[in-house]
Amino acid sequence: MAGRPPAEVDVDATLVRALIAAQHPDLADEPLTPLDAGWDNVMFRLGTTMTVRVPRRAVAVELLRNEQRWLPVLAPRLPIAIPAPLRIGRANADYPWPWSILPWFEGQGADLVPIEHGETRRFADFLLALHVAAPDDAPHNPVRGVPLAARQDMIESRLATVRAATDLITPAIERAWQRALAAPQADEARWMHGDLHAQNILVADGIVQAVIDWGDIAAGDAATDLHAVWSAFEAQRDRQRIFDHYAPDPASYERAIGWAIAMGCFLVDAGRVNSPRHAEQGAALLRRLAADL
Repeated sequence: MAGRPPAEVDVDATLVRALIAAQHPDLADEPLTPLDAGWDNVMFRLGTTMTVRVPRRAVAVELLRNEQRWLPVLAPRLPIAIPAPLRIGRANADYPWPWSILPWFEGQGADLVPIEHGETRRFADFLLALHVAAPDDAPHNPVRGVPLAARQDMIESRLATVRAATDLITPAIERAWQRALAAPQADEARWMHGDLHAQNILVADGIVQAVIDWGDIAAGDAATDLHAVWSAFEAQRDRQRIFDHYAPDPASYERAIGWAIAMGCFLVDAGRVNSPRHAEQGAALLRRLAADL
C-alpha cells in the first residue's frame, strides 16, 4: 500500500525566493508563505494575490506544462475561475524544472466546508462548459479518462483492500462497479479536469471560488470528472440537481459511478498511509455514492 510519494527535489521557501528573485525580480520583495505539498507540487502564497506552484517530482513536470499551455485557453469559457498562469518560471542551475506563478484564490477545499445549495446549477454549468470536444493536439492521460477496463486490475485491487479494511464497499457498490465495466465507452474525447475531487474545489462562504490543480487535464472520457458530484456535494438533492441539469446519457452516468468507486477507493487506500484528509474524503465519497444507488 503506497501513500503520498516522497519528494524528489527539496522545494523550500529559500529555493523559491531565489527563483523569483532571479527570474521575476519585480516580485522579489513580495511576502512568501508556504501553503501545502501535494502528491506532485509544493504551493506557496506570494503576496496577497498570487500563488507559486513548484513540482516536487519529475512526473509532475509534463503535467505542469499542460497547465501552462491549456489553462489560458480554457479559462475564458468557464463560469468558475481556474488558475491560468500569470507568470512562467524556468529551470536554472538551482532547480531542474519549470514552475508557475498563479492567481491566489480564497477558500478551503469542499471536503472541509460545505457548498451552498444554490451553487448546483453553476457547478453543472461549469462541467458542461468544460466537457466539450478537445482539439487533436490536446494531452492524453494514461490513467484518467481511459476505459475503466484498462484500469480494472488496479481499481479492483484497491477495492479489495478497502473492502477488507472498512465497511464502505456495500453490495450495491459491488453491483454498480460491474455495471460500470459493462457500460458502452465514450465515443468522443472531451476536455476533462481529470482529478476533480473535493480538495480541488475551493469554497468560501458557501460559494465555489475556483477549481484548482489541473495537472491531469486531458482529452478523454468526461465521465471521469463526474465523480466530483459525490466528492464535493453532501446533500443528496444537490447531487440530483447537478445530474438533472448536466443530463448525462445512461452509459456516461454508469461510467461516472465507476470512476467514483475508483477515486473513493484510491483516496481511502492511499490516504490511510500518510494523508488522513484524503482517506476521510474518500470515505465520504463512497458513503454518498452508496446512498444514491
